Amino acid sequence: MKTLMKIALAAILMATPATAQSVMQGVDMTSPAMTESTMTRAEVETVLVDAKAKGVAADLTGARLNGLDLSGLDFTGAILRAARLNKTSLVGAILDRAILDQAWLHSATLRGASLKGANLFQTQLIRSDLRQTDFTGARAPANFTRADLTGATFKNADLSADMKNQSMGLMRGDLTKATLTGADFQGANLARVVFDFAVLTETSLVDANLMGASLSGARMTQTDVTGANFNEADVTGTRLNELVGEASSTLSKAKNLDRVIR
Repeated sequence: MKTLMKIALAAILMATPATAQSVMQGVDMTSPAMTESTMTRAEVETVLVDAKAKGVAADLTGARLNGLDLSGLDFTGAILRAARLNKTSLVGAILDRAILDQAWLHSATLRGASLKGANLFQTQLIRSDLRQTDFTGARAPANFTRADLTGATFKNADLSADMKNQSMGLMRGDLTKATLTGADFQGANLARVVFDFAVLTETSLVDANLMGASLSGARMTQTDVTGANFNEADVTGTRLNELVGEASSTLSKAKNLDRVIR
């Protein structure tokens, strides 16, 4: 039975529509564009200070900031579209309302950073340290594969699929194999979001919309599902343990309930 379950899960994942991860195909993560910086921390600070003095948004579109220590800087409202920040430290940085669409933050450290109301369309946050990071109200159909989101906040955030960009594949929040221990998704729009094999221990999904989401192989332990919408959410192989809230009724409209693991 376990062997058949593994085969079924593999088939499901192979059939999953393209997500933000697909942009990784063919990308050379060892190239200068992905590993080097063309600015120093001091130069970045100057851009931020000058923009603030002029009352305009700091424009760092496409900037190469890989590997820099930008901890604690205030990027409020900054434009970082397509910027390269791989392995960059942004610990405690303020990125509220910043535009990070298509930016690269592979293996970056944003522990304790604030991204309230930020835009993260197709942003690559693979394997990033996002512990205690605040994404309240953010629009984030981003790639969080294998990211550590322990204690992160996504209250009223929107990670749902972007149905207007079907030609690019189904762009949606991807939290495959992410660590979501103690994360807060209260009131978040998680429609069609991927949580395959993610760890949702003591995670809050209170009043969240998970319609059509994929939770194949995810581990949900003491997860609070009060008021959550699991309509058509795929729970094939999902491990359910001591859920909080009216789990039976809340999960009643999920797909493949007969295939959960208790």
